[in-house]
Amino acid sequence: MQFAQSLGQFLLKPILSIFIGADKLQWLKTIDWQQESDRFCQANLTYPHYYSSQNFHGITGGYLNAIAAITYDAVTAFASPPSETWIRQQLIQAIAGQPSRILDLGCGTGSTTLMLKQAFPQAEVTGLDLSPYMLVMADYKAQQAALNIIWQHTSAEDTGFDAGTFDLVTVAFMFHEMPPNVSQLVLQECFRLLKPGGQLLILDGHQPKLRRTNWLITLFQEPYSKVYAAESVDDWLHAAYFEAIATKSIGWISQLTSARKPEAGKQ
Repeated sequence: MQFAQSLGQFLLKPILSIFIGADKLQWLKTIDWQQESDRFCQANLTYPHYYSSQNFHGITGGYLNAIAAITYDAVTAFASPPSETWIRQQLIQAIAGQPSRILDLGCGTGSTTLMLKQAFPQAEVTGLDLSPYMLVMADYKAQQAALNIIWQHTSAEDTGFDAGTFDLVTVAFMFHEMPPNVSQLVLQECFRLLKPGGQLLILDGHQPKLRRTNWLITLFQEPYSKVYAAESVDDWLHAAYFEAIATKSIGWISQLTSARKPEAGKQ
C-alpha cells in the first residue's frame, strides 16, 4: 500500500503518466520489488555516499527504490530530444569491428544494453548498475525481447572484473549523475578493463550546451549535472591515458565520445 501511494503521488506529474502508460503501470505495481531486487543484490556491496545520499529526478532515495526504476525510461525519453532511440543508435553505429565481450556501465533499465545485444548477438554482453531495482526492469525488458544478457550489481568505479576482459565498454547517460572525481575513477577502471586496442564509447549530455541551459538541470533535478557541464570528458580521457579521443554533438543536447586503449607496447 505504501508503495502504491508513493507511486500515485509521484505520478501526479502528468507527463510521466502519459509516457509510462496505464497498462504498464498496473503491471509494475503487482511486482514484489523487494523479492525481485534481492535476485540481483550483491550482499556485501556498500553504496557510495555520492549515490546513496542524493535524490535523482526529484525522487526521494534516488535510484535505490522501485519508483525510480518505473519512471526512468519516461524521464530519459523526455530528456533526449529529438529521439532517445535514435540517439542511442548513434552509439551503436560508432562501434568499430565485432566485439566479442561488451560491458555497459551504469546500464540503468538496460536500454542501451539491449541494443548492444541485438547488434552483436554472438557477443557476451554484460549490463552493470548500482541499483538492483534498475536491474529488475532491465532483466524484464531483456526477457520480453528474448535476449540473453548478464546483469551485474556493483559500482562502475570498482567492478571486480579482471583486467583486459572486454573489447568494448559503453557508458550511456551516467557521468552527469556523479561527481567529476568519481567519473575519472570510472574512466581509470574502463582503461583497466579494456583489452589493448579496445574501444570506449560515452554517450551523455553535451557539456558546452548544458553550461548555457541551467534551466534543464533544474527541470530534471540532477544533483551533479552542473559540475559535469563545467568539465570536459575529453580532458578526463587524456588524463586516463586513452587515445584517438573524439567527441561530437548528436541530437539537441547530447554528445558522443569515442576513445581507445593503446595497443600493447604503446602503453
